[in-house]
Amino acid sequence: MRYGRQTVAGAARTPPLDSFCIVAAQLPEESLPPAVNPELAHIWPAIQSELKRAVPEHTYDLWLAPLRPVAFKGDTLLVEAPEGMRPRIAERFGRVLQSCAAAVLGPQAAIDVVAPGHVPRETPRAGSATPQGDGINRRLTFESFVIGDTNRFAHAAALSVAESPGQAYNPLFIYGPPGVGKTHLLHAIGNYILRYGAGLTVRFTTVEAFTNAFIWSLHGGEIERFKDRFRRTDVLLIDDIQFLESKAKTEEEFFHTFNALQDTGSQLVLTSDRLPRDLAALHDRLRERFEAGLVTDIQPPDLATRMTVLRKRARHDGADVSEAVLETIAERICGNVRALEGALIRVVAYGSLSGVPMTPQVADTVLDGFYGPERRIGARPAVGVGGLTLEAIQDAVCDTFHITRDELLSPSRVARLVWPRQVAMYLARENTDLTFPDIARRFGGRNHTTVMHAVKRTADRLTTDREAFDTVRELTERLSARPDRQD
Repeated sequence: MRYGRQTVAGAARTPPLDSFCIVAAQLPEESLPPAVNPELAHIWPAIQSELKRAVPEHTYDLWLAPLRPVAFKGDTLLVEAPEGMRPRIAERFGRVLQSCAAAVLGPQAAIDVVAPGHVPRETPRAGSATPQGDGINRRLTFESFVIGDTNRFAHAAALSVAESPGQAYNPLFIYGPPGVGKTHLLHAIGNYILRYGAGLTVRFTTVEAFTNAFIWSLHGGEIERFKDRFRRTDVLLIDDIQFLESKAKTEEEFFHTFNALQDTGSQLVLTSDRLPRDLAALHDRLRERFEAGLVTDIQPPDLATRMTVLRKRARHDGADVSEAVLETIAERICGNVRALEGALIRVVAYGSLSGVPMTPQVADTVLDGFYGPERRIGARPAVGVGGLTLEAIQDAVCDTFHITRDELLSPSRVARLVWPRQVAMYLARENTDLTFPDIARRFGGRNHTTVMHAVKRTADRLTTDREAFDTVRELTERLSARPDRQD
């Protein structure tokens, strides 16, 4: 790693107007108390996400959902719990809370469960600067990024851009499936420039946040301020650029923002789940600009990289997990780093809460309960392997739910068709190598985000609905045992 050299080229230009951060697009549905400061407004949803991955849904809803952040006291985050529940939460979930807080805030962080009304004078966290609204997650750096064969080139390109923004590759376009590290690299670039960039300004945003800010500026008559915020920056990092599709006004505004930044020599880094040429709903002029720089991909991590990720996360969380248990998790979770880390948190939490010594067999049982027995998450064979095709999946789903193919592919959203359609999309994603856009086109020409939503909804439902789980398992077994398969 090259962290000792200050090699970022270029002098800082006039700093932008007061930067801002779009909090509304990032907060969960439940609101935070008015007293919570902007830093907690960013941090607490991230810790909640870790907690939801660590414990079963019903456990989270009963015991952990009522927690509310209160303040920082040094490196300790104080959270408020209902008085009657506080002792039980502190005793039963203390280690889980600590692990999840450390995952977001760093290994030095601690968490303390306090009674209602216990609101001490808030003090700054050691080593923590007040948020400046640049959107950069200070935890996601090049040092914490695990390099493997599937992401080595993208990492090298990102580091090169961080060292010489506006000169190395502009724009840099990183594409790959969800959960493989694209967003991590964006934040790593931002953190490197903040540290070594000699005053260069940097901003991270998602297309969703960019869209919301644009809409709000139109309604509020502040379009010029919006332009200043995004165009007067040295490095602009944009996540999930594919969501510009079908947003004509936002796409036009982003096109002008893109041009304005390039005209002044500013650096752009973009991520997407697809190649620029596969973003069919975007205007040609924008796709051509994306392809004018360096386009690089990140693929799902191989086994060696998955093991490194798990070892690093276990050390970070202070979890005593054997190599055999880590291997069990790495072999089961194949395609997504977020799912990989979530599985580790779940296994460690189970051992902590139950007091059962963690063995590969116990880890397998825990993962079976969440993902289904012997299912390799993220592994998708090629189309047609063993004779299994998307059409065969659609036919099997239609037969199981007693609907016609025309109904399955129709635009109708009646309840009796929505669930079968989601199951079919989920099975297509899990059992073929078709991309989200490919599947969407073959389900009546839908948008790829519909397929992404269907896959997520189905996966979530399988963890809580036994009948749904059995239905999908039987469908999978039926497709695996088709007599015309060529195994």
